[in-house]
Amino acid sequence: MSRDQRANDNWALLHAQEIALQKNLPLVVAFCLSPGFLGATMRQYGFMLRGLQELERTLEMKNISFRLLSGTADEVLPEFVQEYSIAHVICDFDSLKIKRIWKKNLATRLNVPLTEVDAHNIVPCRLASQKVEFGAYTIRPKIHRLLPVFLEEFPALQTQPTLWEHHRATDWQQVWQSLTVDTSVREIDWLTPGETAAKQQLNRFINQSLNTYHERRNDPNAGAQSNLSPYLHFGQISAQRVALAVSAANVAQAAKDDFLEELIVRRELSDNFCFYNPNYDTFDGFPNWAKKSLDEHRADPREYVYSLEEFEHAKTHDTLWNAAQTELTTTGKMHGYMRMYWAKKILEWTRTPEEALAISITLNDKYELDGRDSSGYTGIAWSIGGVHDRAWFDRPVYGKVRYMNANGCASKFDVKRYVAKSL
Repeated sequence: MSRDQRANDNWALLHAQEIALQKNLPLVVAFCLSPGFLGATMRQYGFMLRGLQELERTLEMKNISFRLLSGTADEVLPEFVQEYSIAHVICDFDSLKIKRIWKKNLATRLNVPLTEVDAHNIVPCRLASQKVEFGAYTIRPKIHRLLPVFLEEFPALQTQPTLWEHHRATDWQQVWQSLTVDTSVREIDWLTPGETAAKQQLNRFINQSLNTYHERRNDPNAGAQSNLSPYLHFGQISAQRVALAVSAANVAQAAKDDFLEELIVRRELSDNFCFYNPNYDTFDGFPNWAKKSLDEHRADPREYVYSLEEFEHAKTHDTLWNAAQTELTTTGKMHGYMRMYWAKKILEWTRTPEEALAISITLNDKYELDGRDSSGYTGIAWSIGGVHDRAWFDRPVYGKVRYMNANGCASKFDVKRYVAKSL
């Protein structure tokens, strides 16, 4: 178990149980805890580990063992499989290249079957499309055509007949003490981690905010967002469960349509981009028209140029940008509309697109609860490099990449209120 850290509504775990029951064998969930993962801090590790602690308790009630291994999967799983004579390994799907490298290495070191199950996307990424898509308009019909096949109710996780004979409780105190990650970015306290809290948040969103989501989703002051992205990122809730619940909700169809477009089409488009484009986090991953246009404007004078440190500490001339950065560092979650403005201004205030991309990814992954996610990489690539977008009017620095400014934000929401709330 890696990307989808939950007991319920988990196709990978359900498939593993199916095989275990067929073979009349016990079932164990192994989680490989990497000592450092792409700059993740205590904020992200804390949210994840607290969710895993709940997961262990939930699995034990189903006679399923949980074993936390220290190290990357390709390093520690082969020895674990050999030591305990594991018969079959099932893993979940991830579009990020580092996870795919680990999985590829693992496959060469195992002498038992290795099966990958896409438990993250509703329409499995490999089935939705076999190539990198130009945009939402090209992948949308492919996903909608397959949704009736895959958007179905989950079977329940069963109780295993027997508990693994090598079952033992995790020493969580030792796990916490073993962490060597950056502790300067503290855990957040406004969102409770774990599968139970994720379901509660989903119900809260449906009951309180979904009905007006289509009208207020671009207003950072409205409180209209679902706040499910951290849970979706860590797999503490299934996107499929969210889609089923939202589809069944007694609210305006326009609200459901807008939310499901983001949850399914846009989210799965991000996995498509990262899975089929190995350069998703570099300048080379941008479309040719954007690279050409940005190259033509490399020498353009920048009115302002800021360093990573100045960006990180919200020391720009723009109070709106500073408010967005402050929201990010203090809460671990920046409003989706502000993420676009935030990244585009980093492009405008750095010397090169490469520097803008690196700074955006560094700050996003350091402070966002859902950092190191395909949606984050894709959103930044859209903002800075025109990914999944079209060419716009040519202008300094941006070239033909879509431009955003504070006046545009002011036309959509009360900027002064947002700034006052965040700063």
